[in-house]
Amino acid sequence: MPIHLPKPVRDYVASGNTDDTEALASCFASDAIVRDEGRTFQGLDAVKAWHADARQRYHHTVEPLEIAERDGKTILTAKVSGNFPNSPVNLQHIFEIAGSKIASLEIR
Repeated sequence: MPIHLPKPVRDYVASGNTDDTEALASCFASDAIVRDEGRTFQGLDAVKAWHADARQRYHHTVEPLEIAERDGKTILTAKVSGNFPNSPVNLQHIFEIAGSKIASLEIR
């Protein structure tokens, strides 16, 4: 059964599975915050650098498994596969959406 992802999340997954940092950045608000691997990245330049670095190190892909809404946040559980120990792993991508953009993303 296909999973219906909100457009910003769908666009994030599609662009996140490529090396196109500009396409990925276009999913985010200009002051967006990303929290991943114990680090925080704020603003589009930082989001682009985060994505480029992660793609270079892990060559990862994200496959949506489940989507839920909780406490005003969109929570995507996805299978993340790549060049890292214990791959693949299921990770939660916790989005705050503002209008048509991602205001924040936490991956855990």
